[in-house]
Amino acid sequence: MDDLQRLMDAVHKSPKYARVCEDVVRGIGARELAARRSLKEAIKATKNKLHQVGGAYLAGELPYVRWSAELQAAASAGDTERLRSICLQAMQQHASTRERLPNLEAFYAQTLAALPPPQVVLDVACGLNPLAIPWMGLPPSVQYYACDIYADMVEFIDEFLRVVHVAGEAQVCDVAHIPPTRRADLALLLKTLPCIEQLDKSAGLRLLETVNAEHLLVSFPVRSLGGRGKGMRENYEAHLRELLVGKPWPVQRFEFDTELAFLIHKA
Repeated sequence: MDDLQRLMDAVHKSPKYARVCEDVVRGIGARELAARRSLKEAIKATKNKLHQVGGAYLAGELPYVRWSAELQAAASAGDTERLRSICLQAMQQHASTRERLPNLEAFYAQTLAALPPPQVVLDVACGLNPLAIPWMGLPPSVQYYACDIYADMVEFIDEFLRVVHVAGEAQVCDVAHIPPTRRADLALLLKTLPCIEQLDKSAGLRLLETVNAEHLLVSFPVRSLGGRGKGMRENYEAHLRELLVGKPWPVQRFEFDTELAFLIHKA
C-alpha cells in the first residue's frame, strides 16, 4: 500500500470525513504528501484543508435519517407548513444556508426576478441549499440537479427531491477539478468560489467558464465564519470582476445583509 492510499484510509476513518468524495481527498492528499515531511503531517494537513473547505460549515453530525422521515411524514400528510419548518430547521445546521435564512425569500425573489422560469437548475457545491426549493419560486416542471463532496448529504438531498416531487438528482463530485457539464437554464454557485479556490486557485475561473448554463447566480459571504467582515464585500467583488475581464457577460449585482450576489448572463 502506498502513502497516498494510507493517507486516504486514515482520513476516511475519521467520522467527520468518512463520506467525503474520494477524488477530493485524493487530490488534497497527493499535494500534501509532496509538501510535507511525513505521512503523519500530510494526514493532518489534509484534514485541516477538508475542514476549511467543508467541515467548518457543518454543525457536527447531521441527523439525515430523522430529517428524511420527518419530511416524508409531512409530505404524506400534505402539511406544507410543517415541511417548510423542517427545511428551515435543517438549514440552520449549515453555516452557508443559516446565514441566508433571514433573507431567504427576498434573496431568490430579487436575484431571479428578471429571469424566465428556469426549467433546469444546477446547484453546484450545494450543501443544504436544495432545501430552499420551496422558497425559490421554481415551476412545478423544473429539473433540479445538485452536487457536493459529502456522500451522506448528497443521499439526503436526493431523497428530499423525491419527497417534494422535484425531478432531478444529487451526485457526489469534485467541482474544483471536474466542473459539471450538464446543460442548465440556471446554475447556483452560492458561496462556492471561495471554497473551491482553496483547493485550486484556478478553480473559480474554470467553473465560471465550464458550467453550461445560460445564467449563473454567484454569491459570496460578507463575513467570515468568525463574524469578521472588514473588506470582504469589496475584495470578493473585485475578485469576481477580475475573473470576468474580457467576458461578454452582463452582470447584475445584489447586496444583502449577509451575502453579496451576482447574476451573470452567459447566454
